[in-house]
Amino acid sequence: MNYPEIQQRTFLTLLIVFSLAFIAILLPFYGAVFWAAVLAILFSPFYRKLLIRLNQRSNLAALATLGICMVVVIIPLVLISISLVHEATNLYNNLRSGQIDFGVFFQKIVAALPTWVVNLLDRFGLTDFTTLQTKLSNAAVQGSEFITKQAISIGQNTFSFLVSFTIMLYILFFLLRDGDKIVMRIKQAAPLNPEHKRTLFNNLTTAIRATVKGNIIVAAVQGALGGMAFWFLGVQGALLWAVLMAFLSLLPAVGAALIWVPVAIYFLVTGAIWQGATLIAFGVLVIGLVDNILRPILVGKDTKLPDFIVLISTVGGMALLGLNGFVIGPVIAALFISLWEMFSAGKQKQEAEKHQRPD
Repeated sequence: MNYPEIQQRTFLTLLIVFSLAFIAILLPFYGAVFWAAVLAILFSPFYRKLLIRLNQRSNLAALATLGICMVVVIIPLVLISISLVHEATNLYNNLRSGQIDFGVFFQKIVAALPTWVVNLLDRFGLTDFTTLQTKLSNAAVQGSEFITKQAISIGQNTFSFLVSFTIMLYILFFLLRDGDKIVMRIKQAAPLNPEHKRTLFNNLTTAIRATVKGNIIVAAVQGALGGMAFWFLGVQGALLWAVLMAFLSLLPAVGAALIWVPVAIYFLVTGAIWQGATLIAFGVLVIGLVDNILRPILVGKDTKLPDFIVLISTVGGMALLGLNGFVIGPVIAALFISLWEMFSAGKQKQEAEKHQRPD
């Protein structure tokens, strides 16, 4: 019997089994671990600069970077979330009490349409105001009720959130302080040649930084601009719509237009011409240009991903993994393309070497 081979297989089996067991242990807090790693990658350049300024005092540099991360990223997100929950609750209450009725809005739109359009809608049974009003009102109430329930659920799971948040900060501290050592150990353990290791780790870091910075900057700018436009035009719940536009802006190309275009159409057909024209002009010339100019610079240029790949991977990632998917999807797409490029380059190299060999 070949005992060294048996020992090797046994060792590999144990390595795989306990690696999977460790991953299973981390799964309940995978979001905390994931975002700690993402924030560590984003803020590691700043940590290195602080480390030099603080005379290589790694603990102090990591704590300072952690504090800056909380001030710049975490605290603003918490404050926006609190305001969003408050506004969503008010919207739900207004829908329940009848102060906001989407059926009435629909009636106004239909009344402003040309006769031939109304006749066309009538053929498909789309002018039955009573039925449509009930459906629209129920849909709006259900949607706002869902948002409110999620807000209540977050409040009820405050302890779980605080635990995950604490774990994320704890892991982030050590990833900032010891991240280079951890990456070096992973590189040494990875069964790949040095060139492939270097390419994959560089592409992974670049994809995460470009995706997070690019998408978040684009989403924040588009959401803020859209919210300001809605507030200026007197649209109720401007903050809620701003957050929704920011969230939808994670999707390239379509994004915020899913919110502001219907509002602009409503303004136009109900006689608010200057409001509708202003919103369309602002949406196309300002909000749209942010997506067309910033996203390719911040996301596509660094990841070298075509726009359609970014769109598909973002939507697919979010459908599969929720909010975390807007980062994981494009990162997987970038690594997928990188691996196939390396495979293709390797095959071409083998073919070239084969042709160069003497017969």
